[in-house]
Amino acid sequence: MKDTKVQTYIYEDDYLYFKSFIRAFSSKLFEKFDINAEKSQLKSKIEDLFNGGLVNQTENQAAWHPKYRKDGPKQNNLLRKCIEDIVKNKNSKKINLIIIGIGGSYEGPKLLVESLRPPELNTELNIQFITGSDQTEFIHKTFLLNPKETIFIISSKSFKTDETIQMLNAAKNWSKKIENFIAITSNPDEANKYGFDNKNTILFDKEIGGRYSIWSQVGQIPLFEEDSFKSFTEGGKYADTLLLKNKDYIRFIKRLSFSDIWLHNYRHKNARVILSYIWSLRSLPDYFQQLEMESLGKKPNPKKDFHKTGQIIFGGYGPVAQHSYFQLLHQGTQQICADIISVKKDTKSLSFAQAITQSKLLSVGNNDFEEKEKINSNVPVNLFLLKKMDPFTLGYLIASWEHRTYISSILLGINPFDQFGVNAGKIYTNKYLSDKD
Repeated sequence: MKDTKVQTYIYEDDYLYFKSFIRAFSSKLFEKFDINAEKSQLKSKIEDLFNGGLVNQTENQAAWHPKYRKDGPKQNNLLRKCIEDIVKNKNSKKINLIIIGIGGSYEGPKLLVESLRPPELNTELNIQFITGSDQTEFIHKTFLLNPKETIFIISSKSFKTDETIQMLNAAKNWSKKIENFIAITSNPDEANKYGFDNKNTILFDKEIGGRYSIWSQVGQIPLFEEDSFKSFTEGGKYADTLLLKNKDYIRFIKRLSFSDIWLHNYRHKNARVILSYIWSLRSLPDYFQQLEMESLGKKPNPKKDFHKTGQIIFGGYGPVAQHSYFQLLHQGTQQICADIISVKKDTKSLSFAQAITQSKLLSVGNNDFEEKEKINSNVPVNLFLLKKMDPFTLGYLIASWEHRTYISSILLGINPFDQFGVNAGKIYTNKYLSDKD
């Protein structure tokens, strides 16, 4: 007889209350996966990541985002100096800061500005983001701005990303003042070709992958508040410490990873929706989408037991999603699982009530309704309740999600730090454009 009972699991610490509702994922199943993890040398590979070992075999290098969390943020006053120069020379009351970047250079800083920057600071600094390749975006974002009062931050690890370079050239033509430009990169030689020298370039290490660059100066500079960013990195560092030393936390992260793989490979749940019921974290699902789909979206390893790698990740701000695509989640025919994120700040608030209610409806259902109104109740749910919404807790949550992703990659036997599929798109786009010349 098939086990259809919803198995619940609870993990709690000072920063998070977690509860999962997953049918048939028993303790016995967990132990089977744990044996697989031991065979995959999970423990030593986690230690390799934190000790600066060779974990990115494709590029023959380490992955240093845990090192950046451990070392803490580096001070850099370049942005502050640019702002002071504009105020001194033009007596401007409000400065425009435009961040040009894509991928991790966009998702990370945007998330931090939305979630950690107090609204009162917007009276002094108007922050905008430009990404993509359509020039209309640049025209719309700069239409009402004064070039003399506008600073551009160009965030690009390689300084070769087509979209970023195109927008950089548009910005230079519009601004006519290279002194108001700052480059954040790990490739200063390439940045130098566009007029950036040591005076207006901020460097980070090539061992920081683009989707992990939120922990580097890419995330630090636009946030502008040193204390907030320091607290954010300390939260990530705390999660790292737990993964190395705390058995309950390790079991929690393993369970997330193991159940992801099991649901995809054996329950055919190929898609997972991530829903944030915290408005300041409305972009968090987009951030996690990149983290997981770029890291785990690889071909299967024929030597491993699992032939399905990363799930399709989508999602958004929960209250909006409820009126957009929840109908499919509740009564549609797709095979989906869900991560729901909320904060226990006000347990009587409508958004908190929605997070709790939707978690139960998706996983358990509504048997007291008429037949035509009944919902599927077949969606495995992970419920993440933050104890509070602050920089430390956000750093802790994001680092924990990275741990989940890294452990999955080890069991799947894939490299989470390369991205050949993304590179293929760049190569063929350039080939198409050169053929048109």
